[in-house]
Amino acid sequence: MLHENFSAALFLVAIAGISDGLDGFLARHFHWQSRLGSIIDPLADKLLLVATFATLTYMQLLPLWLLLLVLGRDILIVCGALAYHLKYGEYELTPLWSSKINTVFQIALVLLVIVQQQWLPQAATWSTTLIWLVVASVIISGSEYIVVWGTNAWRQKNKN
Repeated sequence: MLHENFSAALFLVAIAGISDGLDGFLARHFHWQSRLGSIIDPLADKLLLVATFATLTYMQLLPLWLLLLVLGRDILIVCGALAYHLKYGEYELTPLWSSKINTVFQIALVLLVIVQQQWLPQAATWSTTLIWLVVASVIISGSEYIVVWGTNAWRQKNKN
């Protein structure tokens, strides 16, 4: 992307998305799931998305405040999960539906911004709409994680 080869960037992002989907399907279908995989897979997904968001922000194709909001939510989730693990032990890493929707909006925004650069420069309205959908889903999913993890921690505390 930094070399403005958006066709190659789109191809690579599409390959990453398809391979991630295939990996998840195979893991579920053949019961190849593991605790390590349940931690590494979402972290790899987030790393790709954050790196892409950071690159698009650096290129001034996405606003800095959006990158900071997305990063803030991710840091909040990781810190909350780590704190829960340190205080109460192992837990099940299952993504919330609001988080899955957030990821879909983030991926859609990245793809649209890349496509805009090469083929659809007039689609600015769509990217603005997707930016606000990402903002809403970041706030909703971040808040839901706080409520769910807070409730789980409260139950664990009262159990002991």
